[in-house]
Amino acid sequence: ILLLIFLITPFFIAIYFSFTNERLVSGSLPTYFVGLGNFKQMLEDGSLHRALLNNSLFGLIVVPVQTSLALFLAILINRKFRGVAVFRTIYFSPVVAPMVVVAVVWSFLYNPGQGLINEFIKAISFGHLGPYDWLSNPGLALPAIMLLSIWQGVGFQMVVYLVGLQGIPESLYEAARVDGAGSWQKFWHITLPQLRNTTIFVLIATTILSFKLYTQVEVMTQGGPENATATVVWYMVHESIHNVRVGYASAVAVVFFLIVLMRVIPVLRSVVVTEEREM
Repeated sequence: ILLLIFLITPFFIAIYFSFTNERLVSGSLPTYFVGLGNFKQMLEDGSLHRALLNNSLFGLIVVPVQTSLALFLAILINRKFRGVAVFRTIYFSPVVAPMVVVAVVWSFLYNPGQGLINEFIKAISFGHLGPYDWLSNPGLALPAIMLLSIWQGVGFQMVVYLVGLQGIPESLYEAARVDGAGSWQKFWHITLPQLRNTTIFVLIATTILSFKLYTQVEVMTQGGPENATATVVWYMVHESIHNVRVGYASAVAVVFFLIVLMRVIPVLRSVVVTEEREM
């Protein structure tokens, strides 16, 4: 029932609105059917195309980097050494912090005047580099948000990988050690295959989260400069609230949902096919 109320019903309402001129504040303007008008407008909307490009670039960079870094950290702290619990807490703590708070803190870090990141760059370059106006430069704003997102989210993937690593039988490593396998061989032939399903889950979850990118953009850049950080979710909110074009925003939401679905379904299908072959 909750799934029907909070997920399925709003989606069908969005589909209905996508074929209308529905506005947030209609006033004396009546709502009427516009057919495919909203969808045709999307084909000519340069701002939407830029948002789709930004989302794609964000996913193509953040997903593999965050996943690889999470696996590396999980392997690192899966070993038994003094203080390992402290490191696990440090790596995971950004995940539980509200994204709004994280974005505000990183906005100060990126400050071109006294931000710690610029100060660090100037220190290691002996004053030859910087300062950079990270969030006002069209070429630096999106990479700056990528860096924040990787730092904030890597702890979640790390914990998932850590659970997967602890589920690998130690006997497999002992047998490989007896056969003379090195660290790289054990990683390539034991660790990675055993983490296959975990990796698929991490990739799907991270990909979906990358498509939902909004809070960092709204807090730090408001889609600017020059739409350099605008994402589809941010654009939908902007169109529906600031431009009160609920019908058009609903059309964007429906199409974007189908795009995400087309990205995820092939991965799930390949998992099912592989599992059936192994059985």
